[in-house]
Amino acid sequence: MGKQKENGWALLPLGVFLALFVGSGIITGDFYKLPVLVAIIVAAIVALAMNRKETLNAKVERFAKGAGHPDLMIMVFIFILAGAFSEVASGMGAVDSTVNLALSVLPQSLLVVGLFFIGAFISLAMGTSTGTIAALAPIAVGVSAETDISAALAVAAVIGGAMFGDNLSIISDTTIAAVRTQKTKMNDKFKVNFLIVLPAAIITMVLLLVMTLGNNSNVDVESFSFVKMLPYIGVLVAALLGLNVLAILTGGIVVAGIIGLADGSYTLATFAKAITTGIGGMAELIILSILIGGVVELIKYNGGIHFLLGLLTRNIKTRKGAEFSIAGLVSATNLSTANNTISIITVGSLAKEIADEYEIDNRKSASILDLFSCSVQGLVPYGAQMLIASEFAKVSSVELMPFAFYPILTAIFGILAIVFNYPKLTHKQPAKKQIA
Repeated sequence: MGKQKENGWALLPLGVFLALFVGSGIITGDFYKLPVLVAIIVAAIVALAMNRKETLNAKVERFAKGAGHPDLMIMVFIFILAGAFSEVASGMGAVDSTVNLALSVLPQSLLVVGLFFIGAFISLAMGTSTGTIAALAPIAVGVSAETDISAALAVAAVIGGAMFGDNLSIISDTTIAAVRTQKTKMNDKFKVNFLIVLPAAIITMVLLLVMTLGNNSNVDVESFSFVKMLPYIGVLVAALLGLNVLAILTGGIVVAGIIGLADGSYTLATFAKAITTGIGGMAELIILSILIGGVVELIKYNGGIHFLLGLLTRNIKTRKGAEFSIAGLVSATNLSTANNTISIITVGSLAKEIADEYEIDNRKSASILDLFSCSVQGLVPYGAQMLIASEFAKVSSVELMPFAFYPILTAIFGILAIVFNYPKLTHKQPAKKQIA
């Protein structure tokens, strides 16, 4: 590592990106006011303007090499299929059926615990915490209105469940980014990550149960269809079996489409439109990923990555210290950007360098990236999840924070997993390229 070029100034494009993104949020009070693509385009221009020893053509070619890296392109393909699947399944009624089934099965006295559980399942299936919160927050508010349970507690339960699924779902953009940057497999990362966060989920449900004992509600439950849930169930089972994620998502789209066409939810035209809409919803993330790939390649070539790696690992003596540095790096970036996916994509390559240098298992480094970013994302009052939930609950996002049990416990158990080297992995997963 010492033989490679180190140059702190090479990190300027990353600094510009974070300064624009965070600065606009602080000035306007809205961290989503400045489109993130504008910030990364400015950063790309700065990156291309640096290192005058090279011609512009050479720098553009290097940028294109990073933007079109095979790992990045596979991640883009997964984003495309994940967006299409989520939209097609939702459009034919899979989300509504899942919610209504859970509400019909759960006792009325356990509805807040049920909101966490339903949120976890839907987010696992949909791969989106914000979509899950948008679907369940109105129900949480309804439960609150019929009981003495505060709206903040009920909605925070939804946030917790949504972040559980966001962290683990194979079609979540955070999982995709963590797996691709750390060069591991979806199901392997899932198993390690699940073992770390399971205690947090169990304790969260116990806390919610204790805090809502004696409260009953009367929430209207509509009809549901097991058939409409098959695409979600199929995707989850196939993912746990370790099948190729591109094949899984393609199969999920086909199955959801067939069910929708059979029951009249879709015509061929509306089915095709749903696919297009889903892909379009991922467009910003896809473009952002490609541009960040190009910027990071220039930063790396100019010595910025190795400078930062040396800075972060200078006082690290152990593997645990390296794992804490990865956790701190992604957490700090997430606090700055209020976006867990952007955070993982931004620091993913650096985290991989640290993991390789200190022989951290790829499954563990991917889990650390994902779970700590999701923990921070579920807590920051200016993040999309908190803002959406606070809008439905009609309370300040700051008021939701004390009830965000799951994100807090996730961080605690993430720290414990590093301290006690949990789970015990029998062998280090080789850092070979694998299609997730």
